[in-house]
This record gives sequence, C-alpha cells and structure tokens, in this order.
Amino acid sequence: MNGRGESDGRVVPQKLSNNLGIPGAEAVEGRRPAKGNAASETRPGRGAGLSVSSDLDRVRQVARRDKQVRFTALLHHVTVDRLREAYRAIRPDAAAGADGVTWREYGLELEDNLRDLHARVHRGAYRAKPVRRAYIPKPDGRQRPLGVAALEDKVLQRAVVEVLNAVYEQDFLGFSYGFRPKRSPHHALDALAVGIERRKVRWVLDADIRDCFSSLDHSWLLRFLEHRIADKRVLRLIQRWLKAGVIEDGEWSETVEGTPQGASVSTLLANVYLHYVFDLWVHQWRSRHARGDVVVVRFADDFVVGFEHHGDAERFRAALRKRFARFGLELHEGKTRLIEFGRFAAVNREARGLPKPETFDFLGLTHICGKDRRGRFKLKRATSKKKMCAKLHAVKAEMRKRAHHSIPEQGHWLARVLRGHYNHYAVPDNYQALRAFHRSVKQHWLRALRRRSQRSRLTWERMGRLDKRWLPQPCIQHPWPGVRFDARTQGRSPVR
Repeated sequence: MNGRGESDGRVVPQKLSNNLGIPGAEAVEGRRPAKGNAASETRPGRGAGLSVSSDLDRVRQVARRDKQVRFTALLHHVTVDRLREAYRAIRPDAAAGADGVTWREYGLELEDNLRDLHARVHRGAYRAKPVRRAYIPKPDGRQRPLGVAALEDKVLQRAVVEVLNAVYEQDFLGFSYGFRPKRSPHHALDALAVGIERRKVRWVLDADIRDCFSSLDHSWLLRFLEHRIADKRVLRLIQRWLKAGVIEDGEWSETVEGTPQGASVSTLLANVYLHYVFDLWVHQWRSRHARGDVVVVRFADDFVVGFEHHGDAERFRAALRKRFARFGLELHEGKTRLIEFGRFAAVNREARGLPKPETFDFLGLTHICGKDRRGRFKLKRATSKKKMCAKLHAVKAEMRKRAHHSIPEQGHWLARVLRGHYNHYAVPDNYQALRAFHRSVKQHWLRALRRRSQRSRLTWERMGRLDKRWLPQPCIQHPWPGVRFDARTQGRSPVR
C-alpha cells in the first residue's frame, strides 16, 4: 500500500463502531483463530463459488491483516474475465428470469453480451431487472418463495460475490458454514457432532429464524456492509438488486425488506447480516456471560447451540430474542426448542424417572442420543422422517409425469435421485434409512411400470433385475465426523 492507501483495492483505515472487529472464532471450542488459511485459494465450482484469482490476493491480505479497514475501490475487479467465469458457473438448465433469457441464448453472443454488461456496469448505466417469483413446497406443506433473477443479473451477482468474498471470508467466524467457499453442510454436521461428543454439552438449543431472507432490514444491511465496503458503486449495485422488486402473475411489487431467496447475492448478504447480528454477538456473549461450555454451529438461518448449564441456555435464549427483535428478526417458536441432550442426558433423565432424551433435526439429519456396543454414549444420526417423506412424495409425483418414458430414461433419472440422496444422507449409522429409501423408490417404480398396462406381467423377480441394472445400491459414503473434522483442523484449516 502506498502513501495514498492504494492497492488492487484502495483501502482507508477506519475504526469500526461497537467493537465489531473481533478475531475469527472456531468451529467448536478452544481453537486458535484462523492461521495460514486466508492466503489459500478457494475451491472452484458451482457449489463453492469461483476461485479467487491472484488479482484479489492483495484485497484478501489487507482484509485479513486489518479488520477495521474499509475498501474504497473494488468494482474494477469485476472484469470481463470474471464475468465470463461467472457465466460458466451458472447451471445451463437454470430457470430463466423475468426477461425469459436462458443460459444458452445468452451464450450465443457471449463475448458481446459480457463486454456490453461490463461497460454498462462501469459507466453506471446498468439497471437490475425484477426477479420472477417462484414457489417450491416445504416439508410442512407451506410454500417457500424463491426469486429467479434474470440471467444477466445472475452473472453480475456471481462476479460481485466473488470479489466481496475476498473481504468477508477473512471476517466470518469459524462456526458459520452456510454457503461459504470450502464449506459444506457436512462440515457443519461434523463440527456439531464433535462439539457434542467432546465438549461438556448437556443442553441443546435447536433454533430457526422465521422468514430470515425476507426479513432482512435494508437500512441495517447497508450499515453493516459499510463497515467494510466504502466503494459507492458496489453499494449502489447491491441497493439496485434489493430494490428491483418482484414480478408475480405479471404484476410488479416493490421489495421494502428482505432479499430474494435463490439469488446469487442473497446468501452472502444474509451471512453478512447474521455475522453482525448473531455471530459476533454470540461470540461475545459466551465469553462474557456463559458459566460453562457453549458450542455454536450455524448454517445460514438454521443454527444449533449447545450448553453445559441449563441456566446459560435460558439466559441465552432470552437475550437472543431481544437481540433479534432489535434488528427485525424473530425466532421461529415452532422450530426452536431447548432439550436435554448429550453424553450425560440419558443417565441424568433416567435418574429423575424421565424417558429417553428427545431428538432434534439439523440439516436433514435427526440427531439421537445412542450407545455403542460397550454401552458408552454415541451420537447417532438418521435421515429425518419429514425429509424422507417429502422426498418420496416428490419422487412419486415426478414418476407420474415420466410414466410413459422408456425404462432406460426412467432408470437414469432414478439413479440420479438416489445418488443425490446418498451424497447427503449416507453417513455412518444411517444405513437402514438408506435401505428404506432405496426400497421405497423401487416400489414406486414398480407401481408406475405396472400402471402402464392393465395386463402387466412385471414380477418382483424382473423388478429385481431392473433394480440391479439401474438403481445404485445404498452404501456409507462419509467418514466418521471426528475423523474428517480432525483432518480439516490440521494446518491450513479455517477452524484451526
């Protein structure tokens, strides 16, 4: 940095208010802040975001070194090359936005389109298009609203998110896992399992934020962003995405709060909001007010907090309600529970004449207080019954639409369904649930094939051959949580 504070992104040191510059925390407890990891490249790919190239290394180094610095020039990092990589990271079969432009249509004149987009962005002529409202069913029967952005907006959002990630990945704490580079749901599950098994966890607060994405206060969000981002052009882009509005049934409506769930920029904005509202606050609370161990794992708007003492848990829940109310958020009472759980829960409850400890769901897996063959405590995880029923219902409905497709077409599709299910749920101790899901899918396929003819002669023997030919068999694909967690927390890990 020269005397004017210039670099790849010019920075101006400025003290943050409210003591928000707190060092990164760990994924479970008692681990040192980030060391050595911040200079490594993020893994490329659609799920983890684009790789941060060398021209962002200076931004990342400054952000890691000085937690109070504000970046005054970031938009020049949104180059045509970065826009091109963002386009390539979008799924070709992604739904079109309100303008109806598909990935393939945009790519017919890709270079011209990207150069035009780049020019409009940098001269201030870019205007965000409204998002198209779509709904997907939730396990509880309700509909989850999604915002489908126009393809050009998706491209620009991905490129901007990559640039902002260079800053915020140095700030986000270790127990935050949702939609971050090099972090997956299973890393959050591993951290939670290790925390419950190795720390003094006796009570678990399983919490969910009500309508988190649609409840974010725009004024607070912009204030949080300004703690780190002083580039007015980047802030104006974000404001345009927030104020672009929603088109539903041909009618445009204004968005006065929240960010469209499903948009590329939404997950980063939600993480920034919760970083200041929840992460930094809970990190301070447990160091100042907790009398025992406190374990925190957050994945987007779903989080679990483990406590050693019941009193800590009750005080935390009351303080958290007040904290959320200040920033326009609210705990979902129907999905927020404080339960006795952990290594000593079963023994303590039995001594008091109470039944077995309750279970809780996190990221699609039901967590159970179990025992190993020697009678010692063992955290067991099984597929959530709600998630399995919802998935099987969706498979059944889709099978009806594909009823007259050829058997190879149906087999290829069902194989993808099963592999996707195994990728998430094939964890140790969950083999029986995997077999049950496979068996149910096989039965749905059998019934669908038999309906194709009133004189069907499809027997279970022939169905067994189809099963063996097309459907992948269940098997455990993930290691034990502690093994993978220990491997990640050695050397370059962000939670070391």
